Amino acid sequence: MRSRPTAMKPILALPLSLLLAAGAAGCGKGSGAGDDPGAGKNTGAGTPVGRTFLSDSVTDKGEPRPLVAGSQIRLEFKRGWIGAHAGCNSFSGDAEFDGDRLVVTGLGGTEMACEQNLMKQDEWLTGLLTDKPTWRLDGDTLILTRGETRIKLTDRRVADPDRPVQDTRWVVESILDGNTAASVPVGATAHLTFGDDAKVRGDTGCNQFSATVAVTKSTIAFSNLVATKKACAGGPGELEKTVLEVLRGTVSYEIEADQLTLTAKSGKGLELKAK
Repeated sequence: MRSRPTAMKPILALPLSLLLAAGAAGCGKGSGAGDDPGAGKNTGAGTPVGRTFLSDSVTDKGEPRPLVAGSQIRLEFKRGWIGAHAGCNSFSGDAEFDGDRLVVTGLGGTEMACEQNLMKQDEWLTGLLTDKPTWRLDGDTLILTRGETRIKLTDRRVADPDRPVQDTRWVVESILDGNTAASVPVGATAHLTFGDDAKVRGDTGCNQFSATVAVTKSTIAFSNLVATKKACAGGPGELEKTVLEVLRGTVSYEIEADQLTLTAKSGKGLELKAK
């Protein structure tokens, strides 16, 4: 789970000249040919459907054009759908592979205010995606080309593989409640590590704890949780209450790259990052 978009606003396709003038990442010459034998099939066979890609490089007229520092293009494809992120807002819309063209329509996005250069980068990417770029998939490499702009991306599972559940130090970054996410209280830190001895150990934000765990491919069952008895007020106490509530009984979990999401049957959960 990478983002929890709220309000979605339709956007219009922009001409390529305006995209390049935005000064965001541009791309250069590439074959752009959709020569994969499955290109254009509604089944998604031979296309990027069912995969997520992260940008490796962006070029304009064959010359490197860096993205905004600290940002990366992320494209996720599902049957008839595309999700995109370039450092500020999240976008999604309808997507079809029509021969060697990626056809994106109905693209809408969240409306967060970001630094101007990130917002221009968003504008550039959404414009390129809605301008029917050509695509080529070669194993784990996806190349999108429009005019003299070229984006080279790699399958996320190769570029940023899932971290293992065990022997990774997971730090709580967000508190979940249904479809909403809130930041951890200021000044509070909670973490946990699953060992290979069927135990989990960590800090609730206030007290040290340990518990017995049974891990499957999609669930983690917590039992026999014990913790120290220090009393905490404010942020640390609030965080501890949530952590202990989630880490009781069986929870579902997902790992994507360096992020672990734990969700209890109540709908409450935790988002943690490998550190």
